[in-house]
Amino acid sequence: MNDIFDFGFALHILPMLAKAAVVTVEMTLAGFLVALPVGLVLVSLRLYAPRPVSMATVGIIEFIRGTPLLAQLFFMYFVFPLWGIDLSATAIGILALGMHYGAYYSEVYRGGIESVPRGQWEACTALSIPRRYVWQHVILPQALRNVLPALGNYVISMVKETPFLFVISVPEMVSVQQPIC
Repeated sequence: MNDIFDFGFALHILPMLAKAAVVTVEMTLAGFLVALPVGLVLVSLRLYAPRPVSMATVGIIEFIRGTPLLAQLFFMYFVFPLWGIDLSATAIGILALGMHYGAYYSEVYRGGIESVPRGQWEACTALSIPRRYVWQHVILPQALRNVLPALGNYVISMVKETPFLFVISVPEMVSVQQPIC
């Protein structure tokens, strides 16, 4: 067993690893950009839609959070074409990351919104401030400050889960070394 580090091999694969690292960052950023609005839509439906829609949204959120990302990837990759939805592996990877983490982001957003003291809402109502202004200038700035650390943690988790995209043939860092070894 050879335990000596091979610098020649490392230098040989470094350009390929760098290219794959760019794919990892791109997939993470794209998934993040999909997850942000998905989370907002889900939390809006959960908190402010009529009760049947709200309950259905809770079921969807819990289902997505309760199934592994790998299962969601396989489902989207193999079932979507049967339904006539023909997307590339990269698009499916971004969509899967976005939907998966969007469900988690919705819960983070909900916690941030609910962390704003009730008195803030009551004061705005007492002053007859328009609802849109209340959201833009009172509630969301306070909620955003509370949710940023959790969103950052989920971005880090997304970076760590991008190697799962290898199973649907996205040229990620895990797959780069396969042809060489």
